[in-house]
Amino acid sequence: MLLGRKVTVVLPAYNAALTLERTIAEIPRDVVDDIILTDDHSKDDTSAVSRRLGLHTIRHDNNRGYGGNQKTCYSAALARGADIVVMLHPDYQYSPRLVTAMASMIASEHYDVVLGSRILGKGALAGGMPMYKYIANRGLTFIENVLVGQKLSEYHSGYRAWSRKVLETLALERCSDDFVFDNQMLAQAISAGFNIGEISCPTRYFEEASSINFRRSVTYGFGCLRTAGALWLDRAGLVKSPLFAAGPDGRLPVVDAATLVRQS
Repeated sequence: MLLGRKVTVVLPAYNAALTLERTIAEIPRDVVDDIILTDDHSKDDTSAVSRRLGLHTIRHDNNRGYGGNQKTCYSAALARGADIVVMLHPDYQYSPRLVTAMASMIASEHYDVVLGSRILGKGALAGGMPMYKYIANRGLTFIENVLVGQKLSEYHSGYRAWSRKVLETLALERCSDDFVFDNQMLAQAISAGFNIGEISCPTRYFEEASSINFRRSVTYGFGCLRTAGALWLDRAGLVKSPLFAAGPDGRLPVVDAATLVRQS
C-alpha cells in the first residue's frame, strides 16, 4: 500500500502468454496489493499462465475489444477495493518497475491521473518505435493539445494510473470498446477537470509485443481527432457531446468481483 491506499495493477490481455511472466516478474510487490488480468478471449494460454502465476483472472467468453477489456478491468478493480489503479499492458512493452512512481504521484494527491510517456526523453525511438508511429504520435498530440488546452507530451500511452475517484466519476460505458477508448477516457478526465501528470517511460518494441497494424492505426488516429474536436465543441457550447455529459448515467456498473468473474 501507499499512504494507506490499496494499489491495484490491471492487465488487459490478449494473446499475452509469451510475455506475461516477464511482465509480472518486474511488478513491485512491496507496493502492489492486487493484480487483475482480464483475458479478452485469447487464442493462446494467457489465462492458464495467469492462474499459474496466482493472478486474479477473468476470461471473457467472447472478444469484447481493447476498450471493452479495460471496462472489465476497472470494474473488477473497484469491486475489489482499489484506491489507485495502474493499467499496464502485459506485453512487456512498458517497464512495470515504474508502477511505484506512478502510484506515488496519485497517492501524493498532486495528481488524479498519471501517464507513462514514451515521448518524454528519448525512449520511444531508442526502444524501437517505428518512425511513422513516432511522427503520427507527435502530430496528433500537437493537434490535441491545441484543441483541448493541455500540454501533454503524448495522449497515446498504454501505461496509465488512475485514482478511484476518477474511475467512479467518468462515464466509461459511453466510451468505445475499440482502441480509441484510451483517448476518449483521457478526454473525459480532461473535461472533468482532473489533474494529469506524466512520467518518462522507456519502451520496448519486439516481435512478441502487441501492436496494431497500419490500417487500424489510421482508424485510431481519426478517432482521436474526432474525440478532441468533440471536446472543443462541447467546451465552446456549440455541440454538446454525450461523451462528456455529467451525471451517473454511463458510469461503470457497481458489482462485486465474484459476479464479474461469473459474467465474464
